[in-house]
Amino acid sequence: MGTALVYHEDMTATRLLWDDPECEIERPERLTAALDRLRQRGLEQRCLRLSAREASKEELGLVHSPEYVSLVRKTQVLGEEELQALSRQFDAIYFHPSTFHCARLAAGAGLQLVDAVLTGTVQNGLALVRPPGHHSQRAAANGFCVFNNVAIAAAHAKQKHGLHRILIVDWDVHHGQGIQYLFEDDPSVLYFSWHRYEHGRFWPFLRESDADAVGRGQGLGFTVNLPWNQVGMGNADYMAAFLHLLLPLAFEGQMQATPECFAHLTQLLQVLAGGRVCAMLEGGYHLESLAESVCMTVQTLLGDPAPPLSGPMVPCQSALESIQSARAAQAPYWKSLQLQDATPVPTSPSTHSPEGRPPPLLPGGPMCKAAAPAPAPAPSSFLDQPCLCPAPSVRTTVALTAPDTTLVLPPDVIQQEGSALREETEAWARPHKSLAREEALTALGKLLYLLDGMLDGQVNSGIAATPASAAAATLDVAIQRGLSHGAQRLLCVALGQLDRPPDLAHDGRTLWLNIGGKEAAALSMFHVSTPLPVMTGGFLSCILGLVLPLAYGFQPDLVLVALGPGHGLQGPHAALLSAMLRGLAGGRVLALLEEDSTPQLAGILARVLHGEAPPSLGPSSMASPEDVQALMYLRGQLEPQWKMLQCRPHLVA
Repeated sequence: MGTALVYHEDMTATRLLWDDPECEIERPERLTAALDRLRQRGLEQRCLRLSAREASKEELGLVHSPEYVSLVRKTQVLGEEELQALSRQFDAIYFHPSTFHCARLAAGAGLQLVDAVLTGTVQNGLALVRPPGHHSQRAAANGFCVFNNVAIAAAHAKQKHGLHRILIVDWDVHHGQGIQYLFEDDPSVLYFSWHRYEHGRFWPFLRESDADAVGRGQGLGFTVNLPWNQVGMGNADYMAAFLHLLLPLAFEGQMQATPECFAHLTQLLQVLAGGRVCAMLEGGYHLESLAESVCMTVQTLLGDPAPPLSGPMVPCQSALESIQSARAAQAPYWKSLQLQDATPVPTSPSTHSPEGRPPPLLPGGPMCKAAAPAPAPAPSSFLDQPCLCPAPSVRTTVALTAPDTTLVLPPDVIQQEGSALREETEAWARPHKSLAREEALTALGKLLYLLDGMLDGQVNSGIAATPASAAAATLDVAIQRGLSHGAQRLLCVALGQLDRPPDLAHDGRTLWLNIGGKEAAALSMFHVSTPLPVMTGGFLSCILGLVLPLAYGFQPDLVLVALGPGHGLQGPHAALLSAMLRGLAGGRVLALLEEDSTPQLAGILARVLHGEAPPSLGPSSMASPEDVQALMYLRGQLEPQWKMLQCRPHLVA
């Protein structure tokens, strides 16, 4: 359906007319710099361009008092001295004769975007607006904000379109207290804000910006504040907050994040609500960073793969303290947090191991040398080196051994016709008896051809099929081929009856995650197995609490998702897993299916790898106690090596 870009050049009209060092950073160039960068990258041309309209008096009245709207209207006829005097009545605000017009356009842009998304005209979009809105309150301007654009859009979505559950994610550096005040007693709006707080010493200096402000009345638990108490929070801190706080809740019902990080955060949000995401510009006053962040957001909304994240993926202790404080404050209202935080970390795997074997020690323990022929390298030797993945010309390719007339694909997903050379295919197949049959060789040739296109940068993601009897051998070849033809770090998520290839080197270049194993086991920091959770809630907890933290900590440049014999996943579950892994490796994800899989499964995976939102998982359910215990056991085993698994600070004696 596409992506909308809502804008109006009149929003550049309002500007500061007098000297005020505090307010001078809110200037027209914030919009023009972002729009110029979108045009330079060719992104504006790919969007459905909508010209913003003014919000009506009635629409502004959804959240603002009539007296306040009338006050702002009068600024159109005030002189400079009167405007300055009125501005001094509010905190960090300036008015201009064009403020009322610009602020109505900013609010109207959000309304247009909501209407376009909820009527199916577009899938998602961005409203590029000023003045911003999230500090504005019912009867007061605040922090450069005149009308609360996001709050008006949310109220409009409820009133006009009948929505009952709306998620607002506010990742501005400042707390959006205006949105919080307007919805703090409303259980139909979940408001999440992370913001610089510094124990109350950073603007807006409010006690209610802390983690223990969780809403009021019926809205208890629907205000989620994550206060950052030191400067310098990086990509790992923001990703940890999403994985360990925001997404678990969303599925149940001077900062240093790089522009690339916003692409990953946007992509993770797109798995919610059928991908119906309305992004609106709020703050951002460093023009270069703002322009880049806007571009990254629009690229992601358009379905482009997110670029790799830079820097080590290790959350700092201050970030973990904030996340734990927020989780503790929210736990009384959210069962997903209650189950995990109330479950002690098992010290014995007896509940997971039928044989009652002692837990294997991870690299670094006394049995390290016996557990692996060569000791695994320290994570930093590979993980601190991001691998660049240039965007290919072809986004998604499907490589099936025979055309299927019932397979429905998006128009620009390509069905591969080529195959690797026969001699080359036979050479790769020779060590595996299960690949000797003609149908297995044919499937392997298709896979090798597709994999080479991905490794060469010609194709971004793909789907290949193999006979069930040859699934393990085909996956082994795919791993070896990937590692020998350019992949430095390869993540393999194997579902079903698929064992780690015995001849796979223990050199830290491959992270093997098996979902569907007989027991929860961390055989090494790069070899993890867990039973397939029996409930949807357990499956979500496994992805958010284990798979994604390990994957983002590993930072692969190639991802293999293998649905092997007895994988047990329904289409929507497989689609969600693939969609969330798509944020890794620049979207370079190869899904391997059994040939007898339904065409519907191949079609749904092709759509999510191409950038569409996964279908709903259906009614939510909580994880079973067994699933939670298995998850907590593995996290306890792996946290010392994989810091992205941490959601609470370590105590220092």
